[in-house]
Amino acid sequence: MFENPSLITRIAIGKAVGFLFGLIGFICLPYFLPETDWLLRWGILLWYTTLGAIIGVFGVFTYHPILKLPFPWWFRAPLLGAWMNFVLTFFAFDAMQTMMFSVFGENGILTSPFWFTAEGAIIGLIMGYLATRFGGEGKATVRK
Repeated sequence: MFENPSLITRIAIGKAVGFLFGLIGFICLPYFLPETDWLLRWGILLWYTTLGAIIGVFGVFTYHPILKLPFPWWFRAPLLGAWMNFVLTFFAFDAMQTMMFSVFGENGILTSPFWFTAEGAIIGLIMGYLATRFGGEGKATVRK
């Protein structure tokens, strides 16, 4: 199964890893933010699953056509993860800020919800590594 590069394998691995991280968030979120609602919990689960699929799909692009530079997995995946979590922070800023306050206190060093951007880069790096390791990358993933 893992011997030939495959876009479907990349997407499946990305989604599986994303689902695992989302499930961790789904389960642990009530401990960090007890008054959280089900909508946010389901949103986190589905967000990371979708992020894994996006990182899987973008494994086809190994070269940036405008900048004419290589686009390796270790740059591409953390960039996508950071960007997507940056967008997530905009959508759920109040909930994320409340959670950071409850975990680190109001005067803590990590109280900014934009730390989720760094978390997204780390999770994206893990997803990108596993998707590339087991699913390959580049044009070879879409050839017959």
